[in-house]
Amino acid sequence: MGSINERETVQEQYKTADKLHTRISIHEKYSTNKQGWGNWLFSQYSIFPKARILELGCGTGDIWKSNLQRLDKSIALRLTDFSENMVSAAKAALGEQDFISYDVVNIEDIPYAAASYDIVIANMMLYHVPDLNKGLSEVRRVLAEDGCFYCATYGENGIMPFIAGLLREYGVTDTTNKNFTLQNGCEILKEHFTEVQRLDYADSLAVTDIDDMLDYIETLSNMSQAAAVGRSTLKRVLENEMRDGVLHVPKEYGMFICRK
Repeated sequence: MGSINERETVQEQYKTADKLHTRISIHEKYSTNKQGWGNWLFSQYSIFPKARILELGCGTGDIWKSNLQRLDKSIALRLTDFSENMVSAAKAALGEQDFISYDVVNIEDIPYAAASYDIVIANMMLYHVPDLNKGLSEVRRVLAEDGCFYCATYGENGIMPFIAGLLREYGVTDTTNKNFTLQNGCEILKEHFTEVQRLDYADSLAVTDIDDMLDYIETLSNMSQAAAVGRSTLKRVLENEMRDGVLHVPKEYGMFICRK
C-alpha cells in the first residue's frame, strides 16, 4: 500500500464532515433495510457496565449520538479519529459528556497502555490503513485479554462495482479499495486474532431521485473516473437503469467480531 498517497487521500476525503454526511444521508434516505446500518452495528456490541471502549475512526459519531440514551453512564468511551476535523465533528454532535473523551489517534501508533480497553471498534476504515498489520497489532496490544474487537467493512459486490459496471463502455473500472473487505478480512484478521466471526447486513438502495446518487458519487475519491464521465451522462445512464421510477443498487456490508 502506498502510505503517503493513501494518507493524503484519506486526509482530503475527511477534511470536512460535509462529504461524509452526504455519503451517510443516501443510506438513511434510500436503504431498504429499515433497521439502519448504525443501529445494526450498535446492536452487535456487547457493552457492559464500566466497559472501557475505544473507537478508532469515529467519524462524526452518529452511531453514538442516536444511541446515547441507551449507554450505561458507568462506561468510559474514547472516540478517536485520524482526522482532527472528524474528532471535532463528533464532539460537536455528542457534546461534553462525563463518560466520553476525544482524541486524534493514528491506529498504527495507538498512544494507550497494553490491555487498556475491553472493547475496540474500527468501522469502515481499516482499508485506509497504510500498514494494516501494524494497525491490527496495535489493536491487539491495547485490547484486554478477554476483550472484543469489532470492525465493519464493505464487500466487493456493492455500490461502486455496480456503478462501474453500468459505465464500462465509458472506460470506467472498479477501483474499489480492496485492502480489507468482507471477502478477505477474515484471513487478514486471523493473523492477529484466534477467533474471528463474520456477520452480514442484508440491505440495498432503492433510489428515486438520481441527483442524490450523483451527489454521492461525487464525494467518492475512488469514483473519480465515473465523475469524469460528466453529470449529465451519468444521470442518463442511471435513469435508463430505473424500473418503475426506482434505481435498485446492491449493497454489501457487514462486520467481523474478533477475540484474542
